[in-house]
This record gives sequence, C-alpha cells and structure tokens, in this order.
Amino acid sequence: MMENQDINEESINNQEVNNIQDEAVSGENVTAAPSAEELLAEEKDRYIRLYAEFENYKKRTAKEKMEFFQYANQDMMVSMLGVLDDFERALKEIAKNGNTSDLQGVELIYQKFKNKLTEKGLKPMEVNAGDTFNVDFHEAITQIPAPSEDLKGKIVDVIETGYILGDKVIRFAKVVTGN
Repeated sequence: MMENQDINEESINNQEVNNIQDEAVSGENVTAAPSAEELLAEEKDRYIRLYAEFENYKKRTAKEKMEFFQYANQDMMVSMLGVLDDFERALKEIAKNGNTSDLQGVELIYQKFKNKLTEKGLKPMEVNAGDTFNVDFHEAITQIPAPSEDLKGKIVDVIETGYILGDKVIRFAKVVTGN
C-alpha cells in the first residue's frame, strides 16, 4: 500500500512539473514577434537618432577645425611679443638719444611688423592708468599706496602691454595697482 501511495505522489509531482513547463512555453508564445509597423517605427527612430548624432558630429568637427586654425599661430605669436616689446624699447631709446633718420627707419620696420601681426588677429589691450583692475585681463605685478583716493583698487601704471588673439588673452597686461 505504501508503494502505491509513493507512486501516486510521484505521478502527481510529475504532472505539476509538466503543467509548469507548459505554462512557461505558453507564456513565451504570448510575446509574439512585433508587427511590421512596430519594426518600421523602431528602425525610423534609430535612423533619426543616428542622423542627428552625425549632424552634431559634423558641427563639432567644423567648430574644432575653425578653432584650430584660429589659434594655430598662438605659440608663434607669443614668441613674437618679445620682439615687439624690444622694438618699442628701441624706439624710446632712439627717440631720446638719437638720429631722426634712424628713428624713422626703425619705426617703419616696427609698424610693418606690428601690422603683419594685427593681420593675423593680434590686438593690443587698451589699458590706461585709472582703469578698474580686472583679473581676466590684467596681472598685478605690485601694489603701491594710491597717489590719490580715486586710484585705490585701480590701475596706477602699465608695465607691459597685454595682447589678445581672436577672443583669447595670450598675454595679460602687467600693471601696478593702488591700495
């Protein structure tokens, strides 16, 4: 009798397992293949996203290319600023001591050199005594007691001219501020 009961329990367990497997198979059949319209909509969405991504890529690379060409000369321009400063110092010295024909010759070369750099996008910063100190454009070399009350926190003297290439500061104007 025990054996019959064990056989019955085994067959009941086997039936339960078969029922669970049948339910799993029928559950898979419920998620049938998507319709043609759904597939088309999905592919269209992928295409639109891919197209938008490609357009953004083209814009980004064009912008990077323009920036590269605009600032490709930056290292050369920075190295030329020392020569430009030397020309300005030489003009001051020749004007103090010297011959007007020498001054005219050096001034002619200086203007030609300065014009070539300006053609390439170099612009000197306009900084005068009395202007407000701005850390985005000026570098404070030192502070001195302000000669007058209105020069406190402002620029008292300009030591070295600053320069801008395009929209970018390539050399800050070196200034003395009053406190």
